Amino acid sequence: MRNGSLEKRREASLLCDLYGSLLTERQREIVRLYCDEDLTLAEIGENLGISRQAASDALRKAVQSLRGYEEKLGLMKAEASEGEGSSVES
Repeated sequence: MRNGSLEKRREASLLCDLYGSLLTERQREIVRLYCDEDLTLAEIGENLGISRQAASDALRKAVQSLRGYEEKLGLMKAEASEGEGSSVES
C-alpha cells in the first residue's frame, strides 16, 4: 500500500467489506479511514493519537490479514465469478 494507488485502496476497501469483521475494531477503523475517507497516514495517526509509522504498520498488517482471508476463503473471487455469469444477453 506504499504508493497508495487507487486500485490498492479499492481492493483493500472491498476486502474490508467482506472480511472486516475478522479484524480488530482499530484495524477496521484504520482501513476505513485510509480507503473510504481518503486520509493520509499522518492524518490517521493524528486522529487516533498514534504516530504515522504506527498507522502505516497497522494498515499494512490489516491489509495482509484481509488478503490472507481472501486467499483462504475466496469470497471476493466468488463474487466476481457470479457477477460475470449473471449478465443477461439481449
